[in-house]
Amino acid sequence: MENVKEKTKKVTSEELQQLQTVQTQFQSLKLQLGDIELHKQSVINDINELKSQFKLIEESLMKKYGKDSVVNIKTGEITEKENG
Repeated sequence: MENVKEKTKKVTSEELQQLQTVQTQFQSLKLQLGDIELHKQSVINDINELKSQFKLIEESLMKKYGKDSVVNIKTGEITEKENG
């Protein structure tokens, strides 16, 4: 019985470099996407905190100036809601 050794095939150096470059870029983009998602969650948490603060301020102003009061955010003037 003859021992036949298989010949190993390899891609060219240029092909290997292309594969490695694309793989590295892919990994980098995946990391960037993860960072973006973490930042997005942080921003969402900040928005929710601000919404809670706004609600507390709104409730306080409603108690002080009445439920139908509308505050002009630019001037601070208070008017009554128009019906309709």
